[in-house]
Amino acid sequence: MTGLLQRVAEEIRNRRLLKRGRKILVAVSGGLDSMVLLHTLDALAPKNRWKIAVAHFNHRLRGRSSDADEKLVRQTAGAMKLPFVAGSANVTAFAAKSKLSVEMAARKLRHEFFARVARERQMDEVALAHHADDQVELFFLRLLRGAGGEGMAGMKWRSPSPLDPKIALVRPLLDLTRAELAAFAREHQVRFRHDATNFSLDAPRNRVRNELLPLLRKKYQPGLAKTVLRLMDIVGAESEFAGAAARQWLARRKPVFAKLPVAIQRRVLQWQLAGLGVPSEFELIENLRKSSGSLVNVGPALFISRDAEGLVKLRTRQPVEFKANELKVHLAGMPGQADFAGVRFRWDFAGVKNRPRLNKRTGRELFDADAVGGHITLRHWRPGDRFQPIGMKSALKLQDWFVNQGIPRARRHQLVVAAAETGGIFWVEDLRIGGHFKLTPQTKCRLIWHWHRAEIKNG
Repeated sequence: MTGLLQRVAEEIRNRRLLKRGRKILVAVSGGLDSMVLLHTLDALAPKNRWKIAVAHFNHRLRGRSSDADEKLVRQTAGAMKLPFVAGSANVTAFAAKSKLSVEMAARKLRHEFFARVARERQMDEVALAHHADDQVELFFLRLLRGAGGEGMAGMKWRSPSPLDPKIALVRPLLDLTRAELAAFAREHQVRFRHDATNFSLDAPRNRVRNELLPLLRKKYQPGLAKTVLRLMDIVGAESEFAGAAARQWLARRKPVFAKLPVAIQRRVLQWQLAGLGVPSEFELIENLRKSSGSLVNVGPALFISRDAEGLVKLRTRQPVEFKANELKVHLAGMPGQADFAGVRFRWDFAGVKNRPRLNKRTGRELFDADAVGGHITLRHWRPGDRFQPIGMKSALKLQDWFVNQGIPRARRHQLVVAAAETGGIFWVEDLRIGGHFKLTPQTKCRLIWHWHRAEIKNG
């Protein structure tokens, strides 16, 4: 038995990937990796009493080249006297219809085909040809996308099919490099097809493979594969421990959520979000982890929250609509009052000379009366409103200001704003005044602005 065959046999045995007497569906594309996998498993099959069948999925992405791939795999399976099953689909059309990348659409259709064939033939495992270089490429792709520990651990030697958890995906070549597979193919005269699309720089994986990794190996770490695979193994083991601890906590809920290590808190929330069918993005997990009780919007009229005990709940809520009502007020340089949306307003005017300074107090602000103008509008927040709070150098969206100040979404629609004659917002209820309307050394007349309302509920 050659060195590569011996290594594959040992990995299968030590990791308990494939038991004796199993029926195995081998996924073969016709490329180097999968053709070596097929020859390897076929060579090991008699001793292990495996029954092998070959499955090929034609993506129809490369015209005659795709058909030539299928022909080679069919001929090879025939020469080995192995059952052969082919499938195909229009991946490009499916990608457009499903709003997926071509790569993701191809993966989904391919796995659907393998799962269907495995069920029809009552096969328990599908063998895939992923290898060490694939792992390294995946590591950097996920690193650049900001994946967590579970994602950085990479592909597992054995994992459930994403389309059918009863079917196992087995990867016996994960410890072998592409160079080692190529050497085996040369030595044993394994025929395979070259896929020219692997050298196209349109796909992110190809850019990582053909640009980033050669640079890292040449300039920084010649033994990159060994280093990355070791790191993935460490990260994977720690991620599995965090996942097991999270599952145990969900079963017992002790100690209290707040006393759990941060890594376990995150995994607890991730497990619950997955159970609710909500994508577990890092920002969402952190929002839930750091505060209990607050609602986080995850879809149209769909909210999620975490209680003090660490349990995540999905809630529906009627959307809060913008209020169009408003009140035009004529100041005319005279004292007056008005009521709007549950708030009572009073105003007065005063000069700036020979007048005592007014003490600051709640429910009162001072403005430059000339900057405000003689006509104002009392209303609510509207889409596109901009506001320059005093102390800031430029205006920003009022919505962003509300978020920065931690104003709950429902309350934003209840607050009253006052717009000056020019249209600019000079006052927002309970928040900072507009910078363009503050008192300055040039102010000739002060507008004394009073307001009062009962406490607004957060809805």
